Amino acid sequence: MKEIFFLSGLPRAGNTLFGSLMNQNPDIAATSNSITPIIIRDLMKLKFMHLFRNFPDYKSVDNIAYNLLDIYYKNWNYKYIIDRAPWGMPENLRYLKEARKNVKIIVLVRDVIEILASFVRWSQRTPDAFINRYRAKTVEEKCDMMMENANGVIINELVAIKHLSHPKNKGLSYMVEYDDLVKHPKKTIEGVYDFLEIPKFEHRYINFDQFKVNGVKYEDEVVGDGLHTIRTDVIRKSEYDAYKIIPKSIVDKYKHHNFWR
Repeated sequence: MKEIFFLSGLPRAGNTLFGSLMNQNPDIAATSNSITPIIIRDLMKLKFMHLFRNFPDYKSVDNIAYNLLDIYYKNWNYKYIIDRAPWGMPENLRYLKEARKNVKIIVLVRDVIEILASFVRWSQRTPDAFINRYRAKTVEEKCDMMMENANGVIINELVAIKHLSHPKNKGLSYMVEYDDLVKHPKKTIEGVYDFLEIPKFEHRYINFDQFKVNGVKYEDEVVGDGLHTIRTDVIRKSEYDAYKIIPKSIVDKYKHHNFWR
């Protein structure tokens, strides 16, 4: 049976780069944003239906839920799966602890102000960016929209990462800083292998491929052109000052979210 690991990463923190690098290893499939926790959550909601409560067969529903990851990835021909989702969120992590014997979660983090600046820069050069499809027009409005959406990916991942930092969850996660990934990719990737306790692979850190896994690639017209397009000739951080792009009022409002530093 294949082994399943997990990735909980802030957006714009190198998730696509990380996945592209890890997927060079033919034994590994690092996924895009995964729908598996959503499927699990919806399965668990069945327990509140009148039909179920009339005949509460908990064991049968749990049998599907607790084996869902193995079923979902049954036909993926890899030894190791790295499923990306906010697995550190309390409800998701509780499920993993109940369903899996070996929980290992890679966590990708980045300065929240840099994340906002990356999104803003992308939206300014991409008319169809999802950020431009709402009423938010100014930089301040766009940042507030992204940070105050209770169901948004930034907040979900921040909640997940903070929950993973709780003492009761010690040892379940391995944190990777975005700056470390781009400045020292080989050392960083080797650290991930050590955490997962799986055989290492000789990766390419120049002239690699766009993200693709199990024969599927991103269809970014759904969210905006180029959201998941990465530079593949060399790994290098874009040169700009995020703290000049993002207004001071927004910096002061959200900089406290860098709680892991």
